[in-house]
Amino acid sequence: MKRIGSTSTIQNTLQWQSNPKPAYPMLIALGEALQFLFLLLFLMACGSSNEKATDTTDSVRTVQTPKQIDEVMGIAVIEPAKRISQLSAETGGVVKSILVNIGDEVKKGQVLLTMDNAVESAQLRQANVKIRTQQDAIETARQNVQTLRVQLQKAEADLQRNQTLFAGKALTQKDLDDSRYQVTNLQQQIRASEAQVREAESRIRELKADIQYASTVAGQKTVTAPENGTLLSLDAKVGQYLSNNQSIGDFAPAGPLIALTEIDELFALRVKVGQKAYVRPQGSNERLTTGTVVLASPYLRKKSLFADNAANLEDRRVREVRVQLDEPDKVIIGARVECLISVK
Repeated sequence: MKRIGSTSTIQNTLQWQSNPKPAYPMLIALGEALQFLFLLLFLMACGSSNEKATDTTDSVRTVQTPKQIDEVMGIAVIEPAKRISQLSAETGGVVKSILVNIGDEVKKGQVLLTMDNAVESAQLRQANVKIRTQQDAIETARQNVQTLRVQLQKAEADLQRNQTLFAGKALTQKDLDDSRYQVTNLQQQIRASEAQVREAESRIRELKADIQYASTVAGQKTVTAPENGTLLSLDAKVGQYLSNNQSIGDFAPAGPLIALTEIDELFALRVKVGQKAYVRPQGSNERLTTGTVVLASPYLRKKSLFADNAANLEDRRVREVRVQLDEPDKVIIGARVECLISVK
């Protein structure tokens, strides 16, 4: 019988079957590692899905319940309620005197400065002299008319008597004609004298118009306060020449102060007349004074108060709002502040 193998070969074969090779346990460990990695990735994916779901829920919640706005803010400038006006000279001239100082409170019509009006004063004096001359001429002409009227009355009486005498053959035709001529001549003289009076009176009206014009021009050689208020600035000095309508200063009319602001169109409809407000310095929480909304413009317009760049193409619209201040002595005209309006 043929031998299959030696005894040692059979023993080795049986030993391999009962004890596997060392590579097999490594495969088992690798499989367990892959299972753990898969489980970890699954848990991470679930966590990410939950986080996204939470973010989505929070986003929806924000849209559904917007934050309540109690105040809206705008940058404001402090101005008089009647707004600042500019002072100007109505006619040109050289400044002769300045009668007030910057910061003075003045009354309506009070003279602030005068300009040299020598020419206008000379024209005024000349017109007054001419008027007096014409008035004398009128008086002389009227007296002459009165004298002629007396002479006419006598001449008419003489003519009537001479007509009676002529009818009785007691007067010649020549004497009668002379009497008629005398009456006619006096009547013409009276008409001429009355025409002189009318002409002189017309000339007086012209001279009075000249005087009024010269007085107006002379009056325009002064700059007066347009109303009660405060002189904020005055850009003029004695000896300086001012041209027609040249601006020479700023004037603040008397009255309450306001905070003039512009509210963005997003919050424009929230602002109403009568709402309370307060102002504070820019970048500070210090309250300067409180106030009340007295005007909310009925329309939206482009930004105007604080548009630093005239070429700004931003298409946002704003609503002009005016807040009358309760304590105007706590602020200064021209100051730029933050104005917060309660819209609760």
